[in-house]
Formats: sequence, structure tokens, C-alpha cells
Amino acid sequence: MQATADQLKQAHRDRTLQLPRREYSEAAIATRRSLLDKAYAVLSDPTQRKQVDETLLNTQYETENEAVTIEIDDQQLIGGLLILQELGEYELVLKIGRPYLSSGTATIKGGQFGDPRIALSDIVLTISLACLELGREQWQQGQYESAAEALETGQELLLREGLFAGVRGEIQSDLFKLRPYRILELLALPDEQHHDRQQGLRLLKDMFRERGGIDGTGNDQSGLSIDDFLRFIQQLRGYLSAEEQQALFEEESRRPSAVATYLAVYALLARGFAEHQPALIRRAKHMLSRLGSRQDVHLEQSVCALLLGQTEEASRVLELSQEYEPLAFIRENSQGAPDLLPGLCLYSERWLQDEVFPHFRDLAKLEALLKEYFADEQVQTYLEELPIEGEVVSDWSLAERGLHRELSTSASRNGRSRSTVSASMDGIEENLGGYRSATATLTATETAAMPAAERSPRSPETSARASSNGGSKPKSRSDRPRNNRAQTRYQAPDQDDPITPIRDKRRSRLFLLLFGIAAAMGLGFLMIRSLRAILNPNSQPAEITLVQLDQPVVNLKPAEEAVSLTGEMNSALAQKAIETWLNAKKSALGDTHDTSKLSQVLADPKLSEWQRESENAKRENLHIEYDHAVKVDGVEISQSDPNQAIVKATVTEVRKYFPAGQASEIQTDRDMAVSYTLVRQDNQWRIKNWQ
Repeated sequence: MQATADQLKQAHRDRTLQLPRREYSEAAIATRRSLLDKAYAVLSDPTQRKQVDETLLNTQYETENEAVTIEIDDQQLIGGLLILQELGEYELVLKIGRPYLSSGTATIKGGQFGDPRIALSDIVLTISLACLELGREQWQQGQYESAAEALETGQELLLREGLFAGVRGEIQSDLFKLRPYRILELLALPDEQHHDRQQGLRLLKDMFRERGGIDGTGNDQSGLSIDDFLRFIQQLRGYLSAEEQQALFEEESRRPSAVATYLAVYALLARGFAEHQPALIRRAKHMLSRLGSRQDVHLEQSVCALLLGQTEEASRVLELSQEYEPLAFIRENSQGAPDLLPGLCLYSERWLQDEVFPHFRDLAKLEALLKEYFADEQVQTYLEELPIEGEVVSDWSLAERGLHRELSTSASRNGRSRSTVSASMDGIEENLGGYRSATATLTATETAAMPAAERSPRSPETSARASSNGGSKPKSRSDRPRNNRAQTRYQAPDQDDPITPIRDKRRSRLFLLLFGIAAAMGLGFLMIRSLRAILNPNSQPAEITLVQLDQPVVNLKPAEEAVSLTGEMNSALAQKAIETWLNAKKSALGDTHDTSKLSQVLADPKLSEWQRESENAKRENLHIEYDHAVKVDGVEISQSDPNQAIVKATVTEVRKYFPAGQASEIQTDRDMAVSYTLVRQDNQWRIKNWQ
């Protein structure tokens, strides 16, 4: 309303020079031009201009359901839709234009809108472009499924009408890039929305297929590199249950895929421990064997062996690990014990609690307790019946023949069984009992109630002497021989009563008590390995980049290409430069206070000035949301220096302030006349100053 006659003239000139997309017919462009000319004629007349201004003022006091309308002739319909689309009134374009499509109720066959064939083509183009822009707008607002619905509506329209393959390609490209965001949004839904969550899984599997697997090199058109995609997978894991991850990654591991195998191991371990299903842990252990020749996964293998009651194997495999800091933690918490099992128990419990469970939506709040796992009778029964396993197949091609054959071959080749898990638990009990601090905390009543052998844990040397002097050993319910160290070290003297393994209440109570005491002595530990270690099998441990699995590692914003401001300065490049600066300004003073984009478009002194502005706003806990509109009015290249230019533009800026994160005032500067000074540095145009 404050526009002067000169500004009105300039606006009319700009509007008429900026033509719509080339796909529009000459008739549509002419109709749009006629509407702009009519508007200019009305606003140029002082009397009519006054009436328009009064009408606009009155609308400020009307309800939201009332709107200002302008009646146009039928012949002007296409031009009117085109202008609405340019103004961003996408929903209005859809509301008005849809009835005129071939599937609508209105008709254009009578010719009142011009040539029916051309009119239909222009309406289809306008509606499809409105769908495209509406989808992009909703994408920016984080409404990913709504964005997909808008884009798919436009795509289906173009397919049905068989028009504008180029526009259809733009929409399809956006749908590909939008897919990761849709997946995250769908998988984050509550379990009750099963159908939508399954749609998210289907989209994810489509990306797997197009890429050739998690670590594949195929192109899914998302714009995510291999590393970005791996980070994306890490980010979405927290939205999937253990069962969903197991099914997903076990299937992917058959490609074969080392990354999928490792993730499947996590899922199997998590489910096996949380649901007290050691059979799943056994599967995880065999999957780890496929990675053994490529990666140091001895820590994970040791944890699996421990949870299967295979204490000798757990200790042996642990010694092969090159993970310095976890091993230091385990050794520190095994001081005074004859082996590393006490520290391994503590490490395993904390690792499951802190590094495994948080990545499953159904286990994130679950507490990992070894004592509950081993106290389960089904676990005990399974571990008692578990046969001794020999070497497992590590070659990928052989491993693909099936896990069942691998296990059955291994069992038949050895032809013997292992000792029951009681030997393992007895071993842990014996080692933990070696802690003087642990023994000292037992009450007098508890100590008096124990058999003599349990009150005074024996050293390995004492056990060996008892064995050589004919001491008897406790017999398990299945009368199986104990193997390796467990067979000699944990023999009871003659005066002891026979002990029923596992189910002996006194022994179980003591084990749980001592384990709890040992657990209380832990100091914490670092996370084990990173997923990147799987991806770089030839790298040295010191060169591995650690990726924290408990944090989102990819910032999923719409993909942005690197800004290029090269070439000879003209109106189009000037428009791009100014819009790039205003977008950088949004980021620098937005809620993230991201200044990284400023250096892409500004040169000093403005670069330093706005970097300080961003720092000050962050320090004051202030951020600002911007909306801009820009029209380039003219470009002037310096006669003395072709690397300098003056760009004159008309800018409208709306600012919404958020002090301390709370919405506050809104300020608007309309139609500011701005003169930008640009310089070319390193073949890139930069904005140096403005007035």
C-alpha cells in the first residue's frame, strides 16, 4: 500500500519480464500478461487505487474464513491459476483447477477457456507444479509423508494425462531424495500404527535393493554417499525393535554384507539376552565367526561365549583381542582372580546396557542383568544340553550354505559334549570369591551357613593338590565330565555333600551375591568398536574413526548442493547470489546459529560482521526466523574492474524473534531498495557490502 508510482511501474515491469516455465503455452503466457496489465491500469489510476487500498484495509478486520476475491473472465482462468501458483497459493490452485481435469466434474470442452487441448495441458501443468512446490514446502516443514502425498499426486496426474515428462522427472527426483526422511518418520510411529511402519520398512528395503545392500555401491537417487547411508542406518536403528532389526539385517547379511552381519549380531545378542533365548546368542556367535578373518571381533565373541557358559573359550578368545581400553577395564576389574572372567562379566553387563540395548526401541529402557539371565531355568537347561562345538566355517561362500549345516557338521565332527553351564558359573563364583573385599563383606550369619569349602575359596594350586590326592569332584545331574580348567580347579573335597549344578540354592545365592559385589566395584568403560571399523577392514586400529552409536550421526536435512556463483555477472546470477546470502543469514541467526554458509557468499567486511552477529545472538540465546522476497532491478559491471559489480534489488524481509526460545515480536520491512557491492574472488562472486 505504501508503494509509490515509480515502484508500481518497476514491479509491473519485473513481473512481465519474468516469464513462467517454458512448458506453458503462448496462450497461458498472454493471459497472465493481460491480467498483470489490467492490475497495473487499476492501480495507476488514483481513484481506483484508493478504492483498492480501502478494500485491503477492511480485510484486516474480517474473519479468516472471508477472503478478497477478484472476478475474472473464463478466458482468463489459466492466467489466474498461473499467478496463484507463482504466489505460492498451491492449495487454492488445486481447489480451483482440479474440477477442470479430465476426471473432474467441470468441463473445458466447450472452448470457453480457449483451445480445449491447450487449456487442459496448461491446467495439468499448473496443478502438477503446485503439487511439486507444495511437496517441497511441506518437506521443509518436516511433514515428510504429507510432502510425499503431494508429490505423488502430481506425478500420478502427469502419468495419467501423459504430459510433461520433464516435470515428472523433477517430481520423481524429489521423491527419491525425500525417501530417507519418510522412512524415519514412519518408523518413529507408535507400534499401533503397524501398517504405516511396515510401509517405512518397505521403503527401506527398496533402498537396500537399489544400492545393492547397506554397503553397496548402487545409486538409489537419494544423494546419500556410502558413509552417509551408513550413518542413516545407525540413526534409524533406534526406531526399530530387536525383532525387526534381526529380520532385516539377517536377510541383508546373506548378500553377503559385513556391515549387515555385524548389525544382525547386535540384534541377535540383544534379543537372546533380553528374552533369555541363548539359541539366538549361539547364532550371533556363529555369525561373528564370518567376520573374524576381517575384523577384530574377539570382544563380541568372548561375550557370546560367556553368555553360553563357555568360560574357557571366553577367556581364550578375550586374550586375542587388540581392544586396549576395554581389555584394561576387564583386567583392572579382575585383579586378584586367576583369570579375566570377573572383569568380563562386568564388562558384558555394562556393554549390553550402554552399547547394545539403547539401539532398539523395545529394549532402550530395559536393565541388563546377568544374574537374571543365568537364573532362568530355560537358559540353564539349554546350556546344560549345549554340545561342545569345534571350528566353524569362516569362508563367506561356505557360510552361505546355511547355519544349520554348519552347526550339525561341527557337532558330529567333535562327537562329544561340553560340561554344563554350572562349571562356568562355578568358575565365575570361584574367581569372584577370590576378591578379599568381596569376601569381607559377607555377614557372619551368611558365612556360618556356608560349607567350609565355600567359606574358603581355594587357589588353583590347592585344587590341583586335591585332585592329585584322590579328592572327589561333584557330579552333575547328567554326570558329564567338566572340561579344561573348570574340570580341575572347581573340585570339592571329600567331606563336601554332592552338589547339584545350577539348582543348588546355596551356590546360586553365593554366586549372585558375589557377582553383585564385583559389579559394584566397576569404574565404567569406553564404547567398544565403531561401525566404521567394519567398513575399513585394512585400516590399523589407531586410524579407525570412532562413531558413537548412541547419537544421531547424520543431520537429515534436505540435500543441498554446493553453491556455485561463477560466470559473468547478470540478473540471474545476481538473483542467485542475493538469495544465497539471505539463506545463509537464516542459518546464521536461526536456532542452530550455523555460520558455515556465510563464507560461501560473503566477503569481508560483511563476512566478519555477520559471523560476530551470529556469535552474539547465540550468546544472548536469541534466534530469528526470516522470510524474504527478492527482485533484481539492475546489474552494473564496473568499467574499471570487471571483477566488481553493483546489483540493485528490491527486498522484502519478515523477521520473527525468539528470545530464550520463546516467540516474540514480528517485524516487516517491505520493498527495501538495496544496492549490493559484489566482488569476484577465486572465480566466485561474493557480496562485499550493501546499502
